[in-house]
Amino acid sequence: MGLVEKIKSNPKLKKFVLYLLMPKNQARPRLWVKLFVNPFKHHKGKGSLIRRSVRMDVMPFNYFSLGKNSTIEDFSTINNGVGDVIIGDRVRIGLGNTIIGPVTIGNDIMFAQNIVLSGLNHGYEDISLPISDQPVSTKPIVVEDEVWIGANAVITAGVTVGKHSIVAAGSVVVKSVPPYSIVGGNPAKILKQYNQETQQWERL
Repeated sequence: MGLVEKIKSNPKLKKFVLYLLMPKNQARPRLWVKLFVNPFKHHKGKGSLIRRSVRMDVMPFNYFSLGKNSTIEDFSTINNGVGDVIIGDRVRIGLGNTIIGPVTIGNDIMFAQNIVLSGLNHGYEDISLPISDQPVSTKPIVVEDEVWIGANAVITAGVTVGKHSIVAAGSVVVKSVPPYSIVGGNPAKILKQYNQETQQWERL
């Protein structure tokens, strides 16, 4: 059994290691982790930029990667505490976005402002415990290449947004989006799809 498996299998040891990595009841790493561990663990591609006011709640026990020529704009939050966050090349993460792993974002993607992607869900089934004390579950979110997501959209756990699709502003996406589709609403529904035969975007 490896070191990571030993830590995970021992609740007391796991709790102690988490205390060393981040303050109690906090999602962000301790300063020593941010300065001396994360730069060697995680990847930032050539020409990429993370603005100074971005909150990087990035831990060493999961992965974070930002591809080439990508930007994470001011007031955004990146959290890989419960799953990897992988962002591809030539991606613009707009102002005030929140990305909670597990999330994989492809290449040539535009995110507008105040978008939320969360691969995390809180348990609630046991009514004898506060929701905050119940186990969390995760389902990966995947955003394929060439996607455009409008302002204030929410992408929920387990959703895949297909290639070259558009999510309209204010949408709540609870089901996967086929490639070459435009979706909108709460819950989001398909509004248009690209017809390969007619080479037109057609309303459904």
